[in-house]
Amino acid sequence: MERKKVTVLSLAARKRRREPITMLTAYDYTGALLVDAAGIDVILIGDSLGMVVMGLNTTIPVTMEEMLHHCRAVARGATYAHLVGDMPFLSYQADASEAVRNAGRFLKEGMVDSVKLEGGREMVETVRAIVAAGIPVMGHIGLTPQSVSKLGGFRTQGKTAAAARRLVDDALALEEAGCYAIVLEAVPGPVAAAISERLRIPTIGIGAGPSCDGQVLVYHDVLGLFDKLQPTFVKEYAQLRGPIVEAFTAYRDDVVAGRFPAEEHTFPMSADELAAFQQSL
Repeated sequence: MERKKVTVLSLAARKRRREPITMLTAYDYTGALLVDAAGIDVILIGDSLGMVVMGLNTTIPVTMEEMLHHCRAVARGATYAHLVGDMPFLSYQADASEAVRNAGRFLKEGMVDSVKLEGGREMVETVRAIVAAGIPVMGHIGLTPQSVSKLGGFRTQGKTAAAARRLVDDALALEEAGCYAIVLEAVPGPVAAAISERLRIPTIGIGAGPSCDGQVLVYHDVLGLFDKLQPTFVKEYAQLRGPIVEAFTAYRDDVVAGRFPAEEHTFPMSADELAAFQQSL
């Protein structure tokens, strides 16, 4: 079957057909090539790059310019996946007009297909304004990393009946405001299942159980590259950190021992040109 570009409409169709949606993060050209080659439906250029690429403790310091830089790199490498740009902290919370302008920059300068923002009912008017400008919006509720200070850390959300009901109401409000999909992060499985059942739009889970319409993980977590923070809901599909360090170590040892570069790694000269060069010295 000929592979086609994934769109907001095709994601909605997958929800209706009960076909699971796959989503991974990527942050650069090479990563985008690899994720796209694997047939992943959606690539999120996440502000998680602040932690796994930039070495920050949270996503909060990540700027618009940093996000746009990485979005452009990913857009050059991905052909088929739907690209989602993660709006960083304070790029949309302060003012709806500013949120629209920044969301527009993601499409115009970052070359992505849609944007993602965090928050529930408090973000409804902002979502409406961005969608009214012709920009698709993915919501994000549950554990919202940009609000980690308010939440008291990276904690599971919706564990009480009242908190779970608030998440359901948030999801319904975001759908009504025009979101085309919603990420549910660190939410008990039964709560995510109830939300997914009630929404017409897809839900994408991360630590939210198997009942969501799709799943997302961080690129570095899937490959076992990042060991600074390891959420319990992550599954490592490869452990590449060790082999990569081993390869770098072998390279270092070869250079120190004079084994690299060898003759086959060196550009030769003809005997006549070499003799002429040496005579010129």
